[in-house]
Amino acid sequence: MTSLRTGVGVRFGVTGHQILPPEIVDCAKDHWRRVLPAGAQLYGLSNLADGADQLFAAHVLAAGGTLEVILPCEGYGCSLSGADSRARFTELRRAAATVTTMPFPEPSEQAYLAAGQALVDRCDHLFAVWDGRPARGLGGTADIVTYARTRGCPVTVLWVDGVLRV
Repeated sequence: MTSLRTGVGVRFGVTGHQILPPEIVDCAKDHWRRVLPAGAQLYGLSNLADGADQLFAAHVLAAGGTLEVILPCEGYGCSLSGADSRARFTELRRAAATVTTMPFPEPSEQAYLAAGQALVDRCDHLFAVWDGRPARGLGGTADIVTYARTRGCPVTVLWVDGVLRV
């Protein structure tokens, strides 16, 4: 499948939980290694939140792919918890081919929802590192999966049965 919008191959997006059990990290990494192309053939989109978003972005770059980042608001990186997460955010953002920032002055549920929807609107296939449960706030993983499905965007859910989210 080729994206008519940009002339690049399939554009893969990600949504997912911010705190991931180790089994889920392994599940997602193994799946991406098996199904995603490497090198210039790989084009990934991420909002760079903690957890699944940063994990996928790092995979795209490590595989030699192109990363597009869509941020929910100005100063989003400062809102991430923990120095390690903020450092990863900064590194991934610098490595991205493009960075788009949604028109929100600060983090909010509306900003998260808008960024997730913009990501879905730009991708051809969405990976959801998701336990299948309802979102804990507007713009959460369940909301983005629902939006993708209503738009006809294929969604692959990556989770291990029996593993509980923290």
